Amino acid sequence: IITLSDLECDYINARSCCSKLNKWVVPEVIGHAVVTVLMLISLHWFIFLLNLPVATWNIYRYIMVPSGNMGVFDPTEIHNRGQLKSHMKEAMIKLGFHLLCFFMYL
Repeated sequence: IITLSDLECDYINARSCCSKLNKWVVPEVIGHAVVTVLMLISLHWFIFLLNLPVATWNIYRYIMVPSGNMGVFDPTEIHNRGQLKSHMKEAMIKLGFHLLCFFMYL
């Protein structure tokens, strides 16, 4: 969220912002998939069903990157078509989801 807001305020350029964000996409996909599978194995059905849509969305977003793009976050397209606002909205939703999960896991 902070990196995207820095890009929105022109504190950093699009290339450095996207390279910072893209380096965390694969660990996020793997980590969320592992947690989802572990919840299925340990028979925590409610938490599994809560994590499944988010894990599916992360995998879908990673797989559907167009060829030629730098990654999920592409510096040439991040200012086009309101992608910056949609990335910010997605980051806020994920933050809320992870806060909810944190308190449920406790």
